[in-house]
Amino acid sequence: MAETGASPLPPTPPARSPLARAEHFVWLTARVLEQRLFAYHFLNGSADPVETALDAYRNTDGGYGHALEPDLRGPVSQPLHTGHALRVLDAIGRCGGQRVERVCRYLTSVTTREGALPAIHPSQRGYPTAPFIPVPDDPPSALLATGPVVGLLHHNDVWHAWLFRATDFCWQAVESMQRSHPYEIQAAVIFLDSVPDRPRAEAAADRLGRLVREDRLAALDPDRLDAFPVAPGYAPGEHHFPYDYAKTPTSLARAWFTDDEMARSLDFLVGAQQEDGGWPIRWRQWAQSTALEARPAVTIEALRTLRAYGRHVG
Repeated sequence: MAETGASPLPPTPPARSPLARAEHFVWLTARVLEQRLFAYHFLNGSADPVETALDAYRNTDGGYGHALEPDLRGPVSQPLHTGHALRVLDAIGRCGGQRVERVCRYLTSVTTREGALPAIHPSQRGYPTAPFIPVPDDPPSALLATGPVVGLLHHNDVWHAWLFRATDFCWQAVESMQRSHPYEIQAAVIFLDSVPDRPRAEAAADRLGRLVREDRLAALDPDRLDAFPVAPGYAPGEHHFPYDYAKTPTSLARAWFTDDEMARSLDFLVGAQQEDGGWPIRWRQWAQSTALEARPAVTIEALRTLRAYGRHVG
């Protein structure tokens, strides 16, 4: 005789880890480059497929284009694209050799009178570009573009004639800085974390840390974001947190924040993972495609930051 009564409920599935949820998001939405990067960082993937995917963005002038930075569309090489490419090569241990020689030749070709890089080269004109990124005819030197490139080249012990004046420019820009905004501070940190003169870098970082705290450029309490102003020109809610500056515990920017401040910011980062498994972008969204392309890279960066600080991701 059949048993009566309600059927037992199926067992509750185990909670999916942040990494498993992010993996689903990446396979669903990411470009091939970010798929390969995710596999490299979290699935024991090889560096070779990452480099192959990155080559699709490389131009004959040695620079990178083709919307590698999603907010700059079109095929032309740009300093911001090329800085992005160097971050990828640095992450996979391939930032050297002939590929970087070609990059340095491109950097030399777009260098300003001060020996530095503009944020945007005028060749971008005519291609779709984020409305918050101006394309001037005679662009000024920008620490925003130069600092990360110089820092990454120093980090990989690259020596090229282009580096000498560019390094001097970064020192002058960092040490004379009186007011700034979060993205420029982040560029300065990448420079300071790797430039060879460590005592000078530590002194400059200490001064920048005081500027960040005095001008409330880091949201130190995620529960009171209204106490921390958003930088002029930034999108509503485009706050930056301690982990945005100190992406690893070894960064000079880590000394800017107490243990409690860093822990709160990392708790906030954990909680920012969205329903679809990805992390959001906080800057101004101007086209659906650019937001979709940017989120997988932001997701990989969030996971790497959490893992660097010993947070469990899966």
